Amino acid sequence: MDTFISQNVRYLARPEGRVSYTVEGSGPLVIAIPGMGDLRSSYRELVAPLISAGYRVAVMDLRGHGSSDTTFHTHGDIATGQDLLALVAELGGPAVVLGNSMGAASAAWAAAEDPRAIAGLVFYGPLLREAPSSSLARAATRGLYRLALARPWGGAFWARFYRSLNKGTRAPWLEQQVAAIRSMLAEPGRLRSFRELALQLDHSVVERRLGEVTAPMLAFVGALDPDYPSPAAESEWITSLGGQSRLVEDAGHYPHAQRPEITVPGTLEFLDTLRGATTGEWAARA
Repeated sequence: MDTFISQNVRYLARPEGRVSYTVEGSGPLVIAIPGMGDLRSSYRELVAPLISAGYRVAVMDLRGHGSSDTTFHTHGDIATGQDLLALVAELGGPAVVLGNSMGAASAAWAAAEDPRAIAGLVFYGPLLREAPSSSLARAATRGLYRLALARPWGGAFWARFYRSLNKGTRAPWLEQQVAAIRSMLAEPGRLRSFRELALQLDHSVVERRLGEVTAPMLAFVGALDPDYPSPAAESEWITSLGGQSRLVEDAGHYPHAQRPEITVPGTLEFLDTLRGATTGEWAARA
């Protein structure tokens, strides 16, 4: 097993089960959340540089993913956002949150729900709203997920789809990540949990609360991300929300993994602007 996945796992007790996470380093708290169907190890390019820069870095798993329990029946952006806020309280916040895909949506919801807990947001391939579609199209997508994420082919389907989201430059460890994801989904209960998440996921619950987010925001949008009708337009829309957004060339849905030479220094620079010059902690916001 990938040592990044297995090392020093801790558990956060929640009403329906436990959410797994790791935490290392010292300093202002940074919490990272992977996207749907992914693992903590997707943040391997960021963790060591953040720790070296003087941050305490926690990386959490989604419900039913990684080492988290499979006893959960409630999934999605709000449930994950609630888990995030509970982890901030457990570790002693506030925190800057890094989020990929639905992890970004969950972080945005948490920032609206409890602004004092979230000092800043950094997104990679964020899905902050539902793509425009008819109710019939949405029903068809859920039907596809129900079929595609069933046994015995569900793990293989997701592995192919996950690779396809890595358009452009691919991380040298992509195949290792895919193998770890397939191994995880082969464990009892995990494919069912993943399917339940896919069927329950609805980013509209986040979109309608984006106006309440006051935390500073930086997004990295892959210029080749197939999850957007137009990545450039999505980047511009995020900027219109009051955040910063950077279009990352030759990257798809995982710019933090695909183009770390851009996203790692960009993330560190952003965090530095949020850190108090004298205290070294997250600067208070008016």
